Amino acid sequence: MEKFTTLTGVAAPLPIVNIDTDMIIPKDYLKTIKRTGLGTGLFAEMRFNEDSTENPDFVLNKPAYRKAQILVAGDNFGCGSSREHAPWALLDFGIRCVISTSFADIFYNNCFKNGILPITVSPEDLEKLLDDASRGANATLTVDLEANEIRGPDGGVVRFDLDAFKRHCLLNGLDDIGLTMEKAPSIEGFEKGYAETRPWA
Repeated sequence: MEKFTTLTGVAAPLPIVNIDTDMIIPKDYLKTIKRTGLGTGLFAEMRFNEDSTENPDFVLNKPAYRKAQILVAGDNFGCGSSREHAPWALLDFGIRCVISTSFADIFYNNCFKNGILPITVSPEDLEKLLDDASRGANATLTVDLEANEIRGPDGGVVRFDLDAFKRHCLLNGLDDIGLTMEKAPSIEGFEKGYAETRPWA
């Protein structure tokens, strides 16, 4: 998993509350278990019209936000079913950070397992960040995980808190497999000792 230390990128405003996982990645895209290729289906029902043409009014279809890496979204982001395809789709599109006032628990935890940083901020700070994100080509934020802060284009700073263990995992690029591999020497030592004391096993 790619490490997350500092990210400077365009932030797209999506001030919609209760964006559920079906809105993030509709069920039609759940037939695959691959983590790649899902970016094309991200927010598909909002990004595309019924004839498959792009909806020009949707934020990620606007020229300034086509390569957004940060999403500033409304309350209760990621609610609904517990599909891991939702963070996969965000990451495949290029989104590395989602900022909201609250997240659904399962989606929130799935983000950390896939290298996405979900940041919870106060409603007041979200308004500031939505204002920053509404500036089109100038909507650039810097998310500094080492300093636990978000820096806006005008020099404003929003501080955020994060669980120390989750922060450690993102800073070091550790998913569940990576965490297990950190224990490889201990595991190998146990297996060697077990084989020596129980050769019949």
